[in-house]
Amino acid sequence: MKNMYEYAKQKYAGIGIDTEEVLEKLKDITVSVHCWQGDDVGGFDQKMGLSGGIQVTGNYPGKARTPQELMDDFDKALSLDGGRHKLNLHACYAIFKEGEWADRDALEPRHFEPWVRYAKERNIGIDFNPTFFSHPKAAHFTLTSPDEEIRKFWVRHGIACLRISEYLAEQTGYPCVMNIWIPDGMKDTPADRTGPRARYMKSLDEILAAGYDKSKVLITLESKVFGIGLESYTAGSAEFTLGYVLSRGIVPLMDNGHYHPTETVSDKISSILLLSDKLALHITRPVRWDSDHVVRYDDETKEIAKEIVASGRMDDVLIALDYFDGSINRVAAWVLGMRNVRKALLSALLTPHKELAKLQNEGKFTDVLVLQEEYKTYPMEAVWDEYCRRCGVPCAEEWYAQVKEYEQKVLSKRQ
Repeated sequence: MKNMYEYAKQKYAGIGIDTEEVLEKLKDITVSVHCWQGDDVGGFDQKMGLSGGIQVTGNYPGKARTPQELMDDFDKALSLDGGRHKLNLHACYAIFKEGEWADRDALEPRHFEPWVRYAKERNIGIDFNPTFFSHPKAAHFTLTSPDEEIRKFWVRHGIACLRISEYLAEQTGYPCVMNIWIPDGMKDTPADRTGPRARYMKSLDEILAAGYDKSKVLITLESKVFGIGLESYTAGSAEFTLGYVLSRGIVPLMDNGHYHPTETVSDKISSILLLSDKLALHITRPVRWDSDHVVRYDDETKEIAKEIVASGRMDDVLIALDYFDGSINRVAAWVLGMRNVRKALLSALLTPHKELAKLQNEGKFTDVLVLQEEYKTYPMEAVWDEYCRRCGVPCAEEWYAQVKEYEQKVLSKRQ
């Protein structure tokens, strides 16, 4: 209700926060939304099961089976979250014409024309990911392979994805973030740790040497601790990845499921932003390991958002989602994650970070702790509801009724 928002507006004004400015800032934050939540990371270019140290659990009915179904589901999800979005694609979501097919190293921009049409009609950008998994040539290793023929195949795939990313940026008018992640690793203690990483570095250098328009494409590199079947060693460790991006002038990407359970990405953001011009994030929710659960409005999500906002460099942080749950309604999973990330950003925007930092610098640690706790019960809900009303999306849990109706009318018909 309007009077609730007016009360919240006055309450936050008392601590120096202009809620009108906050609402405008929140509208302008772009969240890149991953297409692969809608079909359990299936894609359209191969008919083999998911591989590469990742898996999706659950068989909830209504999974998208075709590009059009995936687009329809994505539309429904985006309609329930206010603010700016981008579509995040994997290369395995290439769409071929009848009787046509191209292997990963031969993918061309034209194989993504339907996605470009989709994005242009909705005035959204597209981010892109080479797909180094779920392929016969990814059975063991990709960019680290000691088999030169296989390694070269995946280098060609990376270069093909560079050209596709440039095309996506040119066509949509928005820069394209192209993220590289490989699943290469070992189940047991390796005999040689250096060799695979040396080959990974060589492969990445060869991809970058192909050249690309840096005003249109931002290349990011993502690290990981381990995956299923890769428990003892991954070539793309945090140390390798961070060293590589800083030495080559590309962008680090941190996924908050890709670290040891005692580590938090929120604690790393400030360090990376001191060393790098930009930072990319994949926001997810790990449970014991990189299990990619639907993002909740939990402590780490809020702390990540706080660090983004408090840094004063929100424009330098590229925010994307990355999770997949086949055990629940997939559209609901999308919406819940999007809205929770945006709620966390709203909470951060409603916090007087400079004043708290000043108290910290003055050694007034009791003041900091007390105020941090008291701000947690400020009337953010009223500001969130006002944001939703202004964006024309449902408030509170009202959005779920629309998802259930969509499930009854559309998803339940899929067999």
